[in-house]
Amino acid sequence: MTRKQRRLTMIGGSLAVLAVAAALVLNAMRDSIVFFSTPTMAAEKHIPPGKRFRLGGLVQPGSLVRGDNLAISFAVADGGATLPVSYKGILPDLFREGQGVVAEGALDASGVFKADTVLAKHDETYMPKDVADALKKQGHWKDDYGTKPGAGAAPMQQGSAAPTQGASR
Repeated sequence: MTRKQRRLTMIGGSLAVLAVAAALVLNAMRDSIVFFSTPTMAAEKHIPPGKRFRLGGLVQPGSLVRGDNLAISFAVADGGATLPVSYKGILPDLFREGQGVVAEGALDASGVFKADTVLAKHDETYMPKDVADALKKQGHWKDDYGTKPGAGAAPMQQGSAAPTQGASR
C-alpha cells in the first residue's frame, strides 16, 4: 500500500468514526432538542414519572390556588389537554392566569407536574411559536395576540403599500 493510499484510508476511517459519533449524539439528544412540550404532546409521548422535561402552555383561568409556605398549584393547557402543575417558590412578576408559561420539572406518579422552575413570558406580545401554532391549529387564536400595545389593530389591506424607512426629504 502506498503512502497516499494509507493517508486516504486514515482520512476515510476518521470521517466514518466522526459520522457515527455525531449520529449517536444526535440520537441521544433527540428529545432534549425540543424547547418544551405542550400538555397534548406530553400525553401523546406517555412521559414516564420522574423524567424531566419542560412544559409550556397557557395558565388556565381560575386554576391558580395558593397554599401554605409558597406552595402554588395551577393548570397549564394548550387548547387540547390540561395538565395540573404544582410549584413551591416565588412566581415571576409577569405570571398570571391566561398567560403563557414554561415550567421545568417532572411528572409524579399521580400525573401532576412537579415544577422546580417557572418562567413567564417576558412582555405582552410574546408567545412561543409552538404555543401560537397550537392555538391557531385548534381555533383558539385571537387576532390581537400579534399586535403591539398602542399600535393600530387594523390589519394592512392587501395591495396597500407599506411606509418606507428613510424616505427622501
